[in-house]
Amino acid sequence: MNPHETLPDLAALEKLRDAHSRVREQIHAVVVGQDDVIDELMAGIFAGGHCILEGVPGLAKTLLVQTLAKSLSLEFGRIQFTPDLMPADITGTEVIYDDRQSGHREFRFVHGPIFTNLLLADEINRTPPKTQAALLEAMQERQVSSGTKRYPLPEPFFVLATQNPIEQEGTYPLPEAQLDRFVMKILVGYPTPEEERRIYRVTTGADHTEPTPVLDGIEVLELQHLVRRIPISDLLIDYTMGLIRATRPNSDAPADFVKRWVLWGVGPRGGQWLILAAKARAALDGRPEVGVQDIQAMARSVLRHRIVLNYSAEAEGQTPDTIIRKLLEATPLQGTSNRADGQLERVLKA
Repeated sequence: MNPHETLPDLAALEKLRDAHSRVREQIHAVVVGQDDVIDELMAGIFAGGHCILEGVPGLAKTLLVQTLAKSLSLEFGRIQFTPDLMPADITGTEVIYDDRQSGHREFRFVHGPIFTNLLLADEINRTPPKTQAALLEAMQERQVSSGTKRYPLPEPFFVLATQNPIEQEGTYPLPEAQLDRFVMKILVGYPTPEEERRIYRVTTGADHTEPTPVLDGIEVLELQHLVRRIPISDLLIDYTMGLIRATRPNSDAPADFVKRWVLWGVGPRGGQWLILAAKARAALDGRPEVGVQDIQAMARSVLRHRIVLNYSAEAEGQTPDTIIRKLLEATPLQGTSNRADGQLERVLKA
């Protein structure tokens, strides 16, 4: 089904904005607070990418992902990553099938838990790189290879991974090549005093709320296609490119703090995801064009795991977020308008 044949322009945007509001409502019936995390997760999903949630234990990261899957009517799978987990435990394996009546034997592929719509990779940094790498092909190509055969994954397909930032013993940090496959790294913080009080009140009682499905998998795919058709002006393309290139210490004229603190900057994939995330943010808000505020709002989550700092930065207390903040302040928006060329009439052209 072609989405733009069934949904008019304004109706499509209104449907996405309404879905955003209703999904947030369903999640808040179960999870207290975390508004920014929910919005960034939804932007990542409708941009068509995978996300990492980083936070200390007990912040409802797993519950949030489970509730999101139920709200979107997506098949949910969870893998608890441990040091002894093997790649075949994730992707599946071939087994010998013996037909006792005919005596015929053949290899059959038994699907692993990765064959789902929304996969929660819980504590992904608790398993060795060999097993972490089993996700790479699935995340990039939406398929699993076994021998000479390839098995497509269900659509839509997302990996939402969690990791603990404070526990270092027995962990295996994700390699940069795999980190780059995640559209965003979302930081999950502590609740406010009011939110924490409500958490204690709600979660220690007898009542239990189940989220009501808002969308299904086909509608999610349609709305992902809508997000890609949100226009962005050449001005903002250049602004994004300038921001990405400014992260590289070997660029034409890097800022002094970039030369001093950054070892490796962001590649083109980071710029692609920043534009898609900005489009998703605009569409979720019901706006038919990308504004500079969308790019700036998504910059930290999209870029923080793609900037590699040197020892000087760590010694001076710098983080990727402080570097990005300085870059946003130092990178100008050239021109006088940040509106998309063509505006509304070009939003949903094929």
